[in-house]
Amino acid sequence: MESWSDEKEARSMIVAFVRIALLFLMVSAPVVSAQDRARVGWAAMTASHTPLWVAQEKGLFKKQGLMIESIFFGAGPPAMQALVAGDLDIVVTSAPNVVNPRLGGVDAVMVMSIIPIFIDHIISAPGITSPEQLKGKIGSVNRFGSISDMGLRLSLRRLGIDPEKDVKIVPAGGNPERLAAISKGISQFTIMNEPFIKEAERLGFRDLVNMATLKIPLHGNGVVTREAIIKAKRPVVTKFVRALTEAIYFIKADKETTKAIIGKYTKLTDPEGLERTYKNYTSVLPEAPYPEPAGIKTLLDDMAPKSPKAAAADPKAFVDPSFVQEMETSGFIKQLGKR
Repeated sequence: MESWSDEKEARSMIVAFVRIALLFLMVSAPVVSAQDRARVGWAAMTASHTPLWVAQEKGLFKKQGLMIESIFFGAGPPAMQALVAGDLDIVVTSAPNVVNPRLGGVDAVMVMSIIPIFIDHIISAPGITSPEQLKGKIGSVNRFGSISDMGLRLSLRRLGIDPEKDVKIVPAGGNPERLAAISKGISQFTIMNEPFIKEAERLGFRDLVNMATLKIPLHGNGVVTREAIIKAKRPVVTKFVRALTEAIYFIKADKETTKAIIGKYTKLTDPEGLERTYKNYTSVLPEAPYPEPAGIKTLLDDMAPKSPKAAAADPKAFVDPSFVQEMETSGFIKQLGKR
């Protein structure tokens, strides 16, 4: 009986301890309400989404008291259609997917920039050794109106080539499809990012132009929502932006973990490919990720000759820098930099 009494007392103590521990967790854990949940779409399987992947894998959304449902889309336009339909709260996508809907009357707005300049590369057939030799050739992009289409056209103009007259541009699909198109001779040049650049070089194609050297201000990726969502769920957007900003600092501080996360999502296992991909994207991640109007103006200027709406539009109307401004004013970004 004495041993049973001791065992019973011990069990009672354990139960009491568990109850206290659960109570502590309930008090200390972030309270997540319906307003702290978000459905998030992202538009391409490229390492430009690394901050999103890191925030998910390292629990940075939960740290902010935010629960997200992450949904992959093959391209930006369908993700934006889901945002407009009310099926998403946020889309991680590029500048064209803000500009085109807003010019059409949608209250789309970019609240954070992830990739502020165009950083893809022009890959060409082995016999093409200079940009001038692209004239008269066929180039391939994902789809008309996509970030690859816009970026290639803008880059060609910077190189003194008229994309409307000097070359022919055709849609071919994502990076694997574009690599197949150039391999089959359907196109003679295309636009790619890591790790596909390394694969193209392995197959004998030429890394002709690193577009990052052209320093074209164009938001290759960023956080996009609607003004109506900001009004209704500002705390949700705030927490999302804070989590992705912390992810940027994590990426720069922990290369090996970040490469492992990139490999998980892209299925890339080659060490050299992972290293090149990490360097290519990390080099342009902004510490204060303002959605600068310049990254919109580049696109509007390109569209202006054919679009009176684009010609008359104010680039500032397409961005809301207040979320990043709040992080700077509160000292949040400064604290991240001290880690």
